[in-house]
Amino acid sequence: MKLIIDTDAGVDDAHALMMALACLDAQVECITTVVGNIDLENVVRNVGTVLDVMDLDVPFYRGAALPLVAPWKFETEFVHGSDGLGDLKLRPPARHFPAAGHAVIQIIERSKESPGDITLVAIGPLTNVALALRLDPDLPHRLKRLVIMGGSLNAVGNTDIFPAEFNIYCDPEAAHMVFESFTDSLLVSWDATLANPLPTPVFEELISQPGPRAALYRESCDGMLKRLSEAGYEASVLIPDTLTMAVTLRPELILASENHHVSVELTGSLSRGQTITDHRNWVRVKPNVVTVTEVEMGGVADLFQQFVAPV
Repeated sequence: MKLIIDTDAGVDDAHALMMALACLDAQVECITTVVGNIDLENVVRNVGTVLDVMDLDVPFYRGAALPLVAPWKFETEFVHGSDGLGDLKLRPPARHFPAAGHAVIQIIERSKESPGDITLVAIGPLTNVALALRLDPDLPHRLKRLVIMGGSLNAVGNTDIFPAEFNIYCDPEAAHMVFESFTDSLLVSWDATLANPLPTPVFEELISQPGPRAALYRESCDGMLKRLSEAGYEASVLIPDTLTMAVTLRPELILASENHHVSVELTGSLSRGQTITDHRNWVRVKPNVVTVTEVEMGGVADLFQQFVAPV
């Protein structure tokens, strides 16, 4: 399986990258970076840190530093910390740095080099994907599939716009373009995240492992869960990006899914960035996403074990 991973490199993004890099069945062609959880400079730094800890050489590229239209502001420090990785106290000496070239161009060119073979996994805002579409409208026909972490199909979000999920909320125009252009994306929504948390016994076992990989996982989680608790949120172990990566790497882990047409609200004063879902196919518009609803969490736990295991 050939992957391009487009990421805004917060805590859960880092874990998703580690999961993909540790999977023997996956070939990560490159990693592309986008603003979202943290500013682009920290996104790039965090991807480098993941590669340092995993001791793997995978090219990664700078992408969009701002959303298409909306201003960007740092809204997730209470989750991801000031550095986007849980305020890591100890980072390994930096050995991996971004390659020359732009993320958007890499998405286009690599899809041309391997038409029909590459799965693009978007675990951040969809800005890079939208820019690639504008430069190359044929992109959807060359990708094997687009997998998206984003959206809330039941209007239960995680932003100040209550029904909006963060990745879509961060760049609604980009998300609108992507949902309009791709006809069979796999979508792991915030609803799926809430319905499929990492079981506490699994989490406790993971953070007890020795070695630098488990140390990065443990320290980034500790900071995130502590800040969420201090902010008054239930500190359950939600895994939006790693859940997305798990069902990408192991589609057989999807126990239940639904087909829907999903679009993005762009103008509502109380709903901008909300994903609007035609649950009953009322308007008879062809579905454009397969939405994951239930996941076999034992298999997800196995994938976590693979990337925290000492090597």
